[in-house]
Amino acid sequence: MPTIEYFYSAHSAFAYLGSRHLYAICAKHGAKLIHRPIALSPVVEAQKSQPFHARTQAHVDYFFGREIERWAEWRDVPVVNFRPTHHDADYTLASQMILALGDQGPEADAMAHANLEAHWRDDADLSDEITLREIAEAQGHAADVLLATARGADVASRYAANTQMGKDKALFGSPTYVVDGDAFYGQDRLDLVERALTRPFKPSAWRNPPVDPT
Repeated sequence: MPTIEYFYSAHSAFAYLGSRHLYAICAKHGAKLIHRPIALSPVVEAQKSQPFHARTQAHVDYFFGREIERWAEWRDVPVVNFRPTHHDADYTLASQMILALGDQGPEADAMAHANLEAHWRDDADLSDEITLREIAEAQGHAADVLLATARGADVASRYAANTQMGKDKALFGSPTYVVDGDAFYGQDRLDLVERALTRPFKPSAWRNPPVDPT
């Protein structure tokens, strides 16, 4: 069975834009999707990438503005605006709520998408426990039980391990899809991800350049 490791933050715009398409690809190819929600800023900054607040306004307007608008129209995904009101909040509990349902399977799939959709379509604050309770209940879960599990040491440890894995793999953004060790950054690479499920790309010559004998 082909497998995709799905590294993303619970509030990522581009994870949201690609979410439904990713699930459709998995269904089409019978691929196993492993959810690896991460704390995004520590992963990005571990690779010496610029944090959001340090980027130029031109970059922000294009990458986090116009690109979101175009991809939302292309994928037919509703977006409230290019930067939700509570986008800089703490999404630890929202991430761990996904992991509390496991790292794979339809319940984790649905919860991950529900979080993203609530944030980007409805301008929901994913750091607010009342909001998370509403999302959990809408998915048919007992909110008290799910949130208690999400706050447990086991789930917190798995979330930290995912974040460390992102650092170790030198990932630099959300979403990143890893197929058989080959990382694809950005939901605009989903066509390549789909191809890799059935026919892996040739090994990278760039990572292992030939030695110049001279």
